[in-house]
Amino acid sequence: MPYYDREQKILDILYRCDSIELTELAGQLFVSLPTLRRDLIRLEKKGLAIRGHGKVSPAKNSADAKIPFALRENEQTPAKNIIAKTAASYVKEGYTVMLDASTSAYCMVPYLADIKNIIVITSGAKTAMLLAHYGVTTVCTGGKMLNKSLSYIGYDAASTLERYNADIAFFSCRGLTNDGVPTDSSAEENHIRSVMMKQSAKKYLLCDGHKIGKVYLNNLCRYDDLDGIISDVVLQEKLDALQR
Repeated sequence: MPYYDREQKILDILYRCDSIELTELAGQLFVSLPTLRRDLIRLEKKGLAIRGHGKVSPAKNSADAKIPFALRENEQTPAKNIIAKTAASYVKEGYTVMLDASTSAYCMVPYLADIKNIIVITSGAKTAMLLAHYGVTTVCTGGKMLNKSLSYIGYDAASTLERYNADIAFFSCRGLTNDGVPTDSSAEENHIRSVMMKQSAKKYLLCDGHKIGKVYLNNLCRYDDLDGIISDVVLQEKLDALQR
């Protein structure tokens, strides 16, 4: 298996657990321990993994950690597809829609393609390309790109959004607190989401069930700032269970 493919596999495994023994990880990858250690040194230099005594953990709680899009694209895919289909049902013919650079928003694109006369404004480079592939009228914010998340951020991205008014915005986060506050590890991406919220008549958070109860450094908004949270689980029951 080439290093690039192996790296993606390692990251996929790491972000589904808090830590894993090196021997177990090497067994799952069918590689030797020396090969695995070399791979982990590379990932640690990129700020994506933390090596310990015979274990390795994902560096997912550090401030402004940039989770690679290729990894996030594979996270909870069945859940994201359920969410994407539900979210797209909120979009009507002729709407202007804002999407952030999350994989949850990216998964909406095929479902949006059949809705007539919509315009989609997005801060996601890969999302913009997929929208173009489906023939959807698209505005891409441009701006400074976060290379690992393929997300546009900064003044240029925000000022582009501020020139438009949207009917509805969809965005995601890395975690949702037990009392319903969306949180993320990237303040820069959260800023772009907050501008989308300001410029849109309705705002919906896309949140799959495994994110509930997780807390990251930056708060995006309050629960009552949203028009709704779209999830693959019965959200209130999940939050109530975590609070008990």
